[in-house]
This record gives sequence, structure tokens and C-alpha cells, in this order.
Amino acid sequence: MTYPPESRQRHEPGVPSPLFSKPERLFNLQLTARLEASGFRVFLPQRDGVDRKTAPYDAMGSEDRRRAMFRLDRQKVLDCDVFLFLLDGRVPDEGACVELGIAHCERYLRGGGKLLVGLHTDTRAAFIGSRLNPMVRVALDYITEDEQALLRLLSGYGTWRRNAEAERGGGNP
Repeated sequence: MTYPPESRQRHEPGVPSPLFSKPERLFNLQLTARLEASGFRVFLPQRDGVDRKTAPYDAMGSEDRRRAMFRLDRQKVLDCDVFLFLLDGRVPDEGACVELGIAHCERYLRGGGKLLVGLHTDTRAAFIGSRLNPMVRVALDYITEDEQALLRLLSGYGTWRRNAEAERGGGNP
């Protein structure tokens, strides 16, 4: 999840993504560094989330730690202004799909206010004739295919937000 420079009052966002292999974790860190260098605050679960080796999570049992992780990630999804979903892999990460569902539902119930973006640099696909399941694709406002396109899109976030608010009658998200 990513927070734009003009939304400093909100909590930092997160980047739901696969984070189980070294290359995935490195990519996540590099992308986060680029977003933060552009003025965004980012919640990156592998860096900012529940770590079983640190307090208070190290004293928790597995089930309590899982619940703490779910609650923290859910809250970060609800708090963010921009939800960025890293879609790479044959199929998108299951946990990130749940987070997308939370973000989309919250936006739907509030009548807007949250930008849902996917970054999909991977050409592998599980669906014939389509790179993504429609339940994932349709929930996202935009999908970019490289980091430069993502950064260009996010640089226009303030304009997107003003237009979205105008369509809703100028209300707060």
C-alpha cells in the first residue's frame, strides 16, 4: 500500500506481494525505495509487518502471530490511500488477493477515495486468453507493466484523487 506525498495524515501503505524468495524480497525492497524516494510512505509487510523474531511477536504462539499479522495487514489496507498489488507469478499471491478484496470492498462501501493499482511485469498466465483472473483484474483501477509506468501513474495521484472527489460531489474519501 502506498501513500502519496499529499496524504501525510494517513498511515503508511503496504505493498502486498509475494515475499518468500530472495529475489522477490529484493525486488520489493528496491521498488519500495523508489516509491519512498518519490515522496510516498510505504508499508512493506516484509520490512514493517509482523516478524516472529521481534517483540512482541516472538512471545506469541503461531496462531496468535497469524491473527496479529492479519489484523495489522488489514488495518494498513484500510488506512492506505493507494493500494499497490504486485501481481507477478503464475497466479497472484493468495494473501494479497484477500487484501485487494478488503481494499475494494472498503472503497465500494465508502463510495471511492482509494486508488487500486497493480504492477504486473510477469508474462506467465494461468488463464487462457487473459493474464489475470477477472476477479483480480476488474477490482483494480490500473495495471502497469513496468516500474517507470507505475511511477508516472502515481505521480499523477493528486489529480486522480481530485477528479474522483469531484465525481462524488467533492466529499472526503
